[in-house]
Amino acid sequence: MSTRPLFVVAGIGNGSGTGAAAARLFAQKGYRVALIARNADSLNRLAGEINSAGGEAAGFPISDYSYGATLSVFDNIAAHKWSSAGSSSLRVALWNAGSGVWKPFLDVTEKDIKTSLQTNVTAAFAFSRGAVLAFKQNDIDERGKRGTLLFTGATAAIRGNVTTSAFAAGKFGLRALSQSLAKEFGKENIHVTHAIIDGGILTDRSSSYRDEAWINNPDLRLDANSIAKSYLYLVEQDRSAWTWELDLRPAHEKW
Repeated sequence: MSTRPLFVVAGIGNGSGTGAAAARLFAQKGYRVALIARNADSLNRLAGEINSAGGEAAGFPISDYSYGATLSVFDNIAAHKWSSAGSSSLRVALWNAGSGVWKPFLDVTEKDIKTSLQTNVTAAFAFSRGAVLAFKQNDIDERGKRGTLLFTGATAAIRGNVTTSAFAAGKFGLRALSQSLAKEFGKENIHVTHAIIDGGILTDRSSSYRDEAWINNPDLRLDANSIAKSYLYLVEQDRSAWTWELDLRPAHEKW
């Protein structure tokens, strides 16, 4: 009985952004998909959509992005009984969860700091631990990999700005984590990569407050499906030429 590759993604929002787009794409490529988020309704809706389209997905809601809750969900995924026959092998894990705080420095509260660091750093550590432990059990595949760990980053990971002190602190930490893991686990054929998303992404939420010129012009905004294709490109790289960091932006982004 064959073993199916498993794609795990944390952070799918309402199903219109990067995490959901990646889940759909990897399902189309034959991966089982484990969806992690705090909103059970969004999880069930996206899982149902993928299953109806011929894929295989399941939602794993968590109460919060604490270290313990984020790490323990990997046990729930491992114990899950999939509808099709055969075992699963975790091959791709995407940390797409994040927490944004955009305030002038003197308006930033202790709670803001804790929230940013909890989601962007502490929970990312837990997710990484769960993924790496699973990858280490895998045989090396035809591309020379045991697994790929992807992180969705932001411009704030490399550059602070007037209202991003708390947000940038979290994203700087996430980027540092990804680089450290890439250096530590590359020697074990585990590919770790970080994507800087430099610009606004067209989602249901962004469409609610952006003007029509932005919404209808792909020169001005990122498309979540295009980001997902870039993630697939990273996963399909062989060991002779791995990318650690990818920078994605729309054609007319000011950078």
